[in-house]
Amino acid sequence: MSLSTNLDFDTSASWQLSEQVSLRDEAFGALAYHHGNRRLVFLKSPELVALVRRLAEFDSADAAIEALTPPAQHERYARALASLQRSELLSGR
Repeated sequence: MSLSTNLDFDTSASWQLSEQVSLRDEAFGALAYHHGNRRLVFLKSPELVALVRRLAEFDSADAAIEALTPPAQHERYARALASLQRSELLSGR
């Protein structure tokens, strides 16, 4: 199951939260701050925060999405991770 067919993001690859990123939990999810490029990003759901925090535990983004999110929302979370990667919040491992 690879969700990357319509994304500019390889969901079959291994990803992790960049070492340059700090997460601060908030009621809506979390604030992500990249210390290198000084970008601030809002993670707008606790489920997305959990996925991002645990991404490195899985062999691929596909595996993390499948394990941690409802099947009907897999594409939504793949798009969210693609956006985070474009913002340099995620790095390959």
